[in-house]
Amino acid sequence: MAKIISIGELLWDVFEDSASLGGAPFNFAYHASRLGHEVIFVSAVGDDVGGADALAKAAGIGLRTDFIQVIPGTHTGTVSVRVDSAGQPDFTIHRPAAYDALQLGTADLERLAAMRPEWLYYGTLYQAQPSGRAEVAKLAAALPGARRFYDINLRRDSYSRGLIADLLPTADVVKLNDDEAVVIDSLFGCRHDSPAAFTDFWSRKFGWSAVAVTRGSRGCAVRLGADYAEPAGYAVTVADTVGAGDAFAAGFLHGLAQGWNAERTGDFANRVGAVVASRRGGVPAWSMADVDPSKHQA
Repeated sequence: MAKIISIGELLWDVFEDSASLGGAPFNFAYHASRLGHEVIFVSAVGDDVGGADALAKAAGIGLRTDFIQVIPGTHTGTVSVRVDSAGQPDFTIHRPAAYDALQLGTADLERLAAMRPEWLYYGTLYQAQPSGRAEVAKLAAALPGARRFYDINLRRDSYSRGLIADLLPTADVVKLNDDEAVVIDSLFGCRHDSPAAFTDFWSRKFGWSAVAVTRGSRGCAVRLGADYAEPAGYAVTVADTVGAGDAFAAGFLHGLAQGWNAERTGDFANRVGAVVASRRGGVPAWSMADVDPSKHQA
C-alpha cells in the first residue's frame, strides 16, 4: 500500500441539526486510510473546544494527529452546510480559520521527507489564501519524489483563474467533477463536448499521467494516458453527497497505486463514492467489505 501526505483544511461541517468533522483533505485522508494506505494528515486547529474535539475525533477514527498543529488565538475552521432535497450540499466557508495559520518549520519538513511518501494530496480551498499556497509549495519542494494529486474541489468565492492556472501544471494526477470541468474550460476559453475530449486535451497540455471526472449517477470518466474508460455509476439511496467526492478520490488513488487500468480504477472509485454517499457525513464508518463488487449493481 502507498504512503500518502494530505495537506489542507480541517473544519467542522455544521448542518442544521448536527456537526461533523470534515474538509476535503481530511475526508480523503480518512477514506484512503480505510483502504489500507498509510496517511499523514497535515493541518491545524485552534486552541478551542472545536479544536480539542477535532483532535479527539481524528484520533478516534485512526488518523495520526502529530502533524495537526494547535494554533493559539485562532478558531478551528467551520463551514455551514445546507443540503437540498436531492442530497446536494451548499457550503458557506468561514475564514480566517486555524488551518490558514499552519506553518511547517524545517524540522517538520525534514520529518515528512524522511517518511518518503509516494503521494502528496492537495486541493484548491486551502491554497486560496497565500499562506496555504506557500505551505503546499514548501512541502512539495521537500518531497521531490512524491506524485502530486490535485483534487480541484472548487468552492464558491474560494478560487480565481490565476490560482487555477498556477495549480493545474503542478499536478501529476487530477480529479474533478463534471461541473468543475465546465468551469475549467470556461476560465481558459475552451469548450469540450465530451469527457473524453476534455481529459485528452488537458492531460496533454499539462502532462498529467491520470485524470478522473466524476459524473454523479452516470459514474465517471477516467484517463490514464491513452487508456480511457467511462465506468457506469451505482444506484444508491443518497443520504448526502458530503465527502463522496473525497471518497472517490481515495478510491481513484488506490487504483493508481495498484496499477489497475482505467476501467477497473474508475469502477472501484465509483463504488467507494457510492457507499459514502449512502451514509450521512463526510467520514462515515465503512470497510473494504462494503465496496465488494458483489454488493453493487451498475
